[in-house]
Amino acid sequence: MTPGLVIAAPASGTGKTTVMLGLLAAYRERGLRVQPFKNGPDYIDPAFHLAASGRASVNLDTWAMGPAMLAGLVGAAEGADLVLAEGSMGLFDGVAVKGASGNGAAADLAALMGWPVVLVIDVGGQAQTAAAVAQGLARFRAGVQVAGVILNRVASPRHEALIRHGMQEAGLRVLGALPKRASIAMPERHLGLVQAEELPELTAMIAAAGALMKESVDLDALVACAASHAPTASAPTITPPGQRIALARDRAFSFVYPHLLQGWRLAGAEILPFSPLADEAPDPSADVCWLPGGYPELHGGVLAAAERFRDGLCAFAKAKPVHGECGGYMAMGEGLVDKEGTRHRMAGLLGLVTSFETRKMHLGYRLARLKTASPGHAAGGRLAGHEFHYSTILEQPDAPLAEVTDATGAAVAETGSTRRQPGGGLTTGTFFHLIAEAS
Repeated sequence: MTPGLVIAAPASGTGKTTVMLGLLAAYRERGLRVQPFKNGPDYIDPAFHLAASGRASVNLDTWAMGPAMLAGLVGAAEGADLVLAEGSMGLFDGVAVKGASGNGAAADLAALMGWPVVLVIDVGGQAQTAAAVAQGLARFRAGVQVAGVILNRVASPRHEALIRHGMQEAGLRVLGALPKRASIAMPERHLGLVQAEELPELTAMIAAAGALMKESVDLDALVACAASHAPTASAPTITPPGQRIALARDRAFSFVYPHLLQGWRLAGAEILPFSPLADEAPDPSADVCWLPGGYPELHGGVLAAAERFRDGLCAFAKAKPVHGECGGYMAMGEGLVDKEGTRHRMAGLLGLVTSFETRKMHLGYRLARLKTASPGHAAGGRLAGHEFHYSTILEQPDAPLAEVTDATGAAVAETGSTRRQPGGGLTTGTFFHLIAEAS
């Protein structure tokens, strides 16, 4: 059983992603095989984890995933020397109503897996008070063990000494102290996505973060804190949407959870990637086409001009199922209005028209009961997912795909859409990204 740690914090914006990437890079340089995980529904951080560690990161979500699925996904750590799991938001932040295994908080994951927590504390603007915050987190919930803290944004040796004294009085171990260093910053991203042209900047940032961890963190002590009682199981069974899956994959369509792709392949499915931005059509030999989420709004003009892609997709859809998630759903619609107010022609497989001219955030867990079938799932099936976008629906004339609620059970207006094509093909789309089948 591979020992692990959860890298968490009192809140977002404290530097835990920089610490996570720096630790992955520093241990990789030492020759340790570190398996990264990400708590909750996030496409962005796992891509960073892969760049820093050389190992594919896996999302673990206690709200959407049951214990058996979580145990199977933790199997990704086989052969690793250490597990590092990055938390989301604050350590205890999750939804109000418990889901399949918990409420989605990093603390739930830590308790389930027996991974001690390392708190990243932003000490800017405070001294001994930081110890009170850390002590409160350490004592808040039985079963969540805080191994120690890493101080971030330490202003001076005197500042560090004051905080260390406070932590000692609180009975908390200081595992590292990071000075303010403006040169280490996450690359600018649209909703978080690092585009291909930003990779050189990302590589430099990871290297700088790794060097900082080597200088400022007791790496040996951190490893010694790791522990685990994570259950082990075989990889989870995931129903693929088809046997041969044409999957859109490029900078406009990049959001697919690694555990879904792995599950599809383990079930014997073949994935046939194609690029709409390169004006490629889905392979006609596939039996289903899947358009994942991403950023079509950044490439509206290119997609509107991609006639080979659009004609090929429409020809495919005449007799075969096509499904889109969020960005892919928008690309299946009649039109997409970008932030400048320009409307771009989309595939027209659904009547959906969306706009980014007036941004409105839609964020949260989603539970859907299908009113009709969608690829890989029968009518009446229950799906757990997550929605995060800034688009506004202008038109949605097609039949709703599902009854959708949020984590509290409140109805959600974004029901998805479904339309039967003249040749019999079924086109479906949702604004939420599928995470797992719900019980």
